[in-house]
Amino acid sequence: MKGVVVAGTASGVGKTVATLAVCRALQREGRTVQPAKAGPDFIDPSHHTAATWRASRTLDPWMQGVDGLRENYARGDGDVCVVEGMMGLYDGAGDPDTSTARVAELLGLPVVLVVDASAGMESVAATALGFKRYAEHSGHDIDVAGVLASRAHGGRHEQGIEDALPDDIAYLGRIPPREDLTIPERHLGLVLGEEESLTGEALDAAADGLDTDRLLDVARAATPPSESVESASSRATAAGDTADGSDDGPRIAVADDAAFRFVYPATRERLRANATVVPFAPTAGDDLPDCDAVYLPGGYPELHANALESSPGLATLADRAANGLPVLGECGGLMALAESLTTAEGDTYEMAGVLPADVRMEDRYQALDHVELEGREGVLTADAGGTLRGHEFHYSSATVADDARFAFDVVRGSGIDGEHDGLTEYRTLGTYAHVHAASGAFDRFVAAAEGG
Repeated sequence: MKGVVVAGTASGVGKTVATLAVCRALQREGRTVQPAKAGPDFIDPSHHTAATWRASRTLDPWMQGVDGLRENYARGDGDVCVVEGMMGLYDGAGDPDTSTARVAELLGLPVVLVVDASAGMESVAATALGFKRYAEHSGHDIDVAGVLASRAHGGRHEQGIEDALPDDIAYLGRIPPREDLTIPERHLGLVLGEEESLTGEALDAAADGLDTDRLLDVARAATPPSESVESASSRATAAGDTADGSDDGPRIAVADDAAFRFVYPATRERLRANATVVPFAPTAGDDLPDCDAVYLPGGYPELHANALESSPGLATLADRAANGLPVLGECGGLMALAESLTTAEGDTYEMAGVLPADVRMEDRYQALDHVELEGREGVLTADAGGTLRGHEFHYSSATVADDARFAFDVVRGSGIDGEHDGLTEYRTLGTYAHVHAASGAFDRFVAAAEGG
């Protein structure tokens, strides 16, 4: 696939709306668009999927490594890949492996820079030129190839921006300042795409201002993964890594409802390649299906605590976990496995009670970082001494029992108590960290489900 990286000068300039507009404009030209997201976000990709009907690929060099990043891109399916960046183009918590610029560099993709033009004209061009020249200063081998003017009016405003740009930065169009081109927010960022996505009318209005011919001229093919990784990817696909899933291997129950939405597409693919995935919806009253292991992804259990408290699925899970069923919970999954969950309004609900912790929602986020964990003992996702890389972003805190057992020491990040992550009981593991399939964690989890 050819592709572009839609990056911003900073957070809040309208990257997500610009990305959706680019996807819409290309779709209207008959192109099959594969969306993707730089960084470990779950929420922006949900809007990509709502707009394109395709799962958005996660591209994060910290979690995936260079070849893992390139492989995940290559596994996309489309004519053009539109990659939404994170934060500002060069921002990455002081770590070059966590910036949008690094993703663009590793993939060899051109950057389309989103600049807030609501109060500027020639200054938009000056900003774009500065971002292009800064690549040389910072040592990044990237090309800021074009500009999208966010919240820009037409006529003289738009023409002034285009005329001021240097010849080596293409003007790719504008996103108009419309109230219906705003996505509501909640405590982890935007609301999910399946809850409230932009209307077709709004997306069409945004797409009307873009120059798709220039966008396609700017796009170029990405740097491919190494031959060995590509061959492994082909073998996985041949083994059943498809959207329809596999009928072989152990049965893994995966919570899939409004409370458990945060799953990387590559994780679903890896599970389906090696196991029979059986979805169930705890908040809808589903009981736990017949299975060899359970995966509770992250999400918003705090918004559905009442339904979870009365869920037969969690009650059955608690009984089976006590009898040794492998259970993995990540972030929201950890919260659901705890003794109790207290919402921001102060209401307390009983959860599954498998892990010795009480969870409370706080007024501000408690952790936001890439994480690295080192195994203290062999558990579902890692060996003793083994390391896992992932991501954490949560507004809850957990008070754990004095005799609680932790599976990991935190090398980078906050974990549960600043030093440890991974509460473990029976064969159940709950972490605040979300890990990617490229870490190998889910291969080990499937092995545990098989009795390994």
